[in-house]
Amino acid sequence: MLDPVADQRPENDFARMDYERDRKGPPEGFPNLPDIPGSRYVDPEFLRMEKELMWDKAWLYAGHTDQLPNPGSWFVTRNPGAPIIVARNLEGEIKAFYNTCQHRGAPLVKEEAGESRGFVCGYHGWSYTLDGKLTSVRDKRDFVDLDFSCRSLISVRCELLGSLIFINQDPEAQPLIEHIGPMAAQLEQFELDTLRLVDSRSYDVECNVKVLLDAFLEVYHLKSIHIDTVDRFLDHRAMIVTLWPHGHSRMATPNRRPDWVDPGTVGMPEIPSITDFPAKNNVSYQIYPNFVMPPAPTGIPILQFWPLGPKRARVVSSWLAPQHDPENPHPLWEKRLSNWERILYEDLQFAPQIQESLESPGFRSMPLNYQERRIYHWHEELDRRIGLNRVPEHARVQQVLGDWVQQD
Repeated sequence: MLDPVADQRPENDFARMDYERDRKGPPEGFPNLPDIPGSRYVDPEFLRMEKELMWDKAWLYAGHTDQLPNPGSWFVTRNPGAPIIVARNLEGEIKAFYNTCQHRGAPLVKEEAGESRGFVCGYHGWSYTLDGKLTSVRDKRDFVDLDFSCRSLISVRCELLGSLIFINQDPEAQPLIEHIGPMAAQLEQFELDTLRLVDSRSYDVECNVKVLLDAFLEVYHLKSIHIDTVDRFLDHRAMIVTLWPHGHSRMATPNRRPDWVDPGTVGMPEIPSITDFPAKNNVSYQIYPNFVMPPAPTGIPILQFWPLGPKRARVVSSWLAPQHDPENPHPLWEKRLSNWERILYEDLQFAPQIQESLESPGFRSMPLNYQERRIYHWHEELDRRIGLNRVPEHARVQQVLGDWVQQD
């Protein structure tokens, strides 16, 4: 019998792929995954708890440090559901605040990005520093005992993962690096602090966000919707999965030919410290709940999946790369981004129709297989974040994968 945790360690990755390719069934001891209740995708009360107790308390990717090139640079993100300013202060530190004046709630900035030495509310002229401190108000004489120190902008937790900016609306949240746990050590090889932003674009889709997330947590679908693209070079039957605490996970799928190299990237600058395994296989990291990153030696796409409502979602697709010059990009990038978008559209094509089906009497629950265990792991974590005692019994997911989660 395989040890469900020890065999997930990096030194066993190649052997694990051989095992997965040759196995005749799930490994001994793997649990029968109970169905995922369909109500989790459509029930208004469940979705309200999901938003309040999971999304509003999660570490979420906000942007790249290239978007804040100078002291005073700022941009606004609305994807978390509330408008949040992310700014670089005069000392070069990155801060985040709600775009909400502490007088009567007017926005401090109306553009999507800019550069300034502070923020001035356009409604009544209250002024704040780049650190969010209130510095002046119009007609101060008319306020009785106004304490400036109590009227700073409401800050949002903001931490860096290399050059990636993450925010969290929960002031009590565990520090980001601690939160991602064992994944942090594996990400060091990608030198995230040195990578430049190449491209970012978004796609709105008419479906619940979990419909999209599910598709990027498995490769069971490759032979159906990626027949002429990804399935030509990836061997989905040898895919391996590593489950980590807090819902994070990693999936690695080998190339059909060990010596295969993407011809569209030959000659592009590479990350010098990347190790053999991610360089020669399709590895995809997931930071819970909505960040997916499949790194390659010559560039790293990062995807985020955002809920815009019960039946609407947004996919944000960005690319990072080593030695990228925005003024003189490598000539292969145009073709590479086009190919990536083609694959992305393949993944998104059925989502609106799936949403229709989820709302019909024809859908009650999801029976997941061993290949799809990352989806089940994701849902287990959702219930833990909501609170097992809060999730209605009819929508609850049983906690059965604990023995298969690598703790360190």
